[in-house]
Amino acid sequence: MAEVLETVPGHGGELVLRRDGTEFEVIENGVFLMDTRNGESERLLVTGAADRLAPGARMLIGGLGVGFSLRAALDHRAVGSVVVVEREPAVIAWNRTGPLREVHGAALDDPRVTVVEADLLEWLRTTSETFDALCLDIDNGPEWTVTEGNASLYAASGLERLSQLLRPGGVLAVWSAGAAPGFTARLRERFAEVDVVEIPVPRGEPDVVWFARG
Repeated sequence: MAEVLETVPGHGGELVLRRDGTEFEVIENGVFLMDTRNGESERLLVTGAADRLAPGARMLIGGLGVGFSLRAALDHRAVGSVVVVEREPAVIAWNRTGPLREVHGAALDDPRVTVVEADLLEWLRTTSETFDALCLDIDNGPEWTVTEGNASLYAASGLERLSQLLRPGGVLAVWSAGAAPGFTARLRERFAEVDVVEIPVPRGEPDVVWFARG
């Protein structure tokens, strides 16, 4: 039986942090959001992008989650600095000083990390910053968004905006809990090079990570 550690109001509704044995889970409005059980595909989101970049790369991670992606980014030789955009203050607190801190070895304390508390879509619309990699993990996938408004991020207009924030040779990486053929098609319309990587999971269909550039 999972133990509820904290329940707080969030921008997307009620957020719950639970402990199940040695693992942690985050639930939003009664719907499973993330946990600490595996994280292979979340790590691949950033390592796959970083593998395609020269050392000293500046990376944006959209969605802090349980810190798997951030830890993997900091451990990669090509990553020089990371900006993390996370809209939920509770998720930031759970990672910075709470139980999730132990999951990633206090990654938020690393001086190469800047954490921005903001809605990613709003931040992307207004920022003038550019990056060598944009690594996005704020939804369960392009066709299974946590917030209805997030769908615009995966539309043609959203991809156009993302491409404007990429430096020459930069990489867009997107995580999903399942396939999204329509999104793949839109990526191929906008980017010259698109790789679709499937990662098997213990139950259900594979996770998917897209890498696009050019």
